[in-house]
Amino acid sequence: QMQLVESGGGLVQAGGSLNLSCVASTGIFRSYTMGWYRQAPGKERTLVAQFTHDGTVTYADSVKGRFTISRDNAKKSVYLQMNILRPEDAAVYYCKAVWLNTNAHYWGKGTLVTVSS
Repeated sequence: QMQLVESGGGLVQAGGSLNLSCVASTGIFRSYTMGWYRQAPGKERTLVAQFTHDGTVTYADSVKGRFTISRDNAKKSVYLQMNILRPEDAAVYYCKAVWLNTNAHYWGKGTLVTVSS
């Protein structure tokens, strides 16, 4: 079973940057659609950015132009470069993997991003 481990969260001032990483433990990584989601206290978990197995990239409107998702299949990793951070970006960020063959999905435990104003 795939396990996902996120890292890179922390405290940053508004306008600053963070780079999140997510490493998968197993599986044919290129066969997974990888996504970053976030959940702020009292709010639903929402999609931030997604990088499909076939290379399609999508972003939430709120992060377009500021965040960049990338992946390295050889390293079984997906990244989220976050620039010009805003207080409203503060949340726990989760990595999600969806397997092409069965749509089975896996979540990491999350990494906390705090943005001070």
